[in-house]
Amino acid sequence: MKSVTDKDESLEQKPSEPTVIETDVGADGVEKSRRIRSFVRRQGRLTEGQQRALDEHWSQYGLTLDCGMLNFTEVFGRDAPVILEIGFGNGSSLVAMAKNQPEKDFIGIEVHKPGIGSLINLAQAQGVNNIRVFHEDAIEVLASCIPENSLMGFQLFFPDPWHKARHNKRRIVKAEFIHTIHAKLKCGATIHMATDWQHYAEQMLDVMNADSAFTNSVPKGDIETTEGYAPRPDYRPKTKFEARGERLGHGVWDLIFVKC
Repeated sequence: MKSVTDKDESLEQKPSEPTVIETDVGADGVEKSRRIRSFVRRQGRLTEGQQRALDEHWSQYGLTLDCGMLNFTEVFGRDAPVILEIGFGNGSSLVAMAKNQPEKDFIGIEVHKPGIGSLINLAQAQGVNNIRVFHEDAIEVLASCIPENSLMGFQLFFPDPWHKARHNKRRIVKAEFIHTIHAKLKCGATIHMATDWQHYAEQMLDVMNADSAFTNSVPKGDIETTEGYAPRPDYRPKTKFEARGERLGHGVWDLIFVKC
């Protein structure tokens, strides 16, 4: 099944699976291991507006690894629930969620620089201040900047499905990655994922069902009819790519699990 997704420009972030490695041969002829990444860093060309947004407003919205372990109260100037999203594409959905949920704060991580510029441009134009962004490797951000037991939600929408069998190992959603996210979530916090690739949805569901530290938000009585997938909640905007995909007959699967 052909996927239609808002992440065509911004491939998914990398998996936290240090045991799965590939090797490169260095200049000295010695093989060196490297972690398999689940994204391809394609910078693309910045528009004038994106570059201006980065130049003028990065200091307001941008975060870096140099910030170290974050104190969210200091970052946002208040004490509020924090939601983390990996791979936000052009940022339109994340900005919409932040605007529609002003009682929460949002942190986005993206490796695609035009996407960073686009998000900052949108947020600034719409007066959205409860959002911050990293232009970094998500695994490094999780390790260096996100405190344990600090998040009320984690979001991963339409990640790269790496649909060829030989590339499946690059998918970000694996048990090891979910364990990493689990450590960052408060009790009662949610993991919300969505994909328009059925095979990937099935893999996501298998990984989450196998983790006893999470429970499915779908009531047990509805599991049989829904197969464990949640309806799209109102807070997740339907993207133009998703709507187009639905018109073409593509399915979309949402998964929402709660940390016990």
